[in-house]
Amino acid sequence: MKNNGNKLNHCMLRVKDPKTSLAFYTEVLGARLLEKFDFKDMGFSLYFLGFNAGLDGPMPNDRADRIMWLANQSGILELTHNYGSETNSDFGGYHNGNSEPQGFGHICISVSDVYATCEQFEKLGIEFVKRPDDGSMKGLAFIKDPDGYWVEIFSPIGLKKIVLGE
Repeated sequence: MKNNGNKLNHCMLRVKDPKTSLAFYTEVLGARLLEKFDFKDMGFSLYFLGFNAGLDGPMPNDRADRIMWLANQSGILELTHNYGSETNSDFGGYHNGNSEPQGFGHICISVSDVYATCEQFEKLGIEFVKRPDDGSMKGLAFIKDPDGYWVEIFSPIGLKKIVLGE
């Protein structure tokens, strides 16, 4: 199939508690809530998040224009909340893709300085899967979001060093 301007618009993660997840992605990772769609009759809400550096053009104020703008972006994160999961004590959570059986692995956030960013994560008590100097791949980290999904943290210069062996 010929690419006629196709692009990856978003990746979706299911979340147990939208308040907790939104705080993590906006306050810890610096995303911005772009739009929320409530589907009350179907029992779920969608939260679309973006990072300013990756957004194409300013976000329109008019909702109809904003929906069209949103559908034309790349690199958006969609958080899906199924109503009731946040208060269901029997809810076991979502599979993060990294435990058996493996599947989905992680999302990735590019930062200017992995080490400084990870120092902030340490202060905030964010759970690490891998710190920047753990293992053989130095200069990148993995943290967990509130639902246990892995988030890779790397910098462009750090990735270059890893790939080229510098």
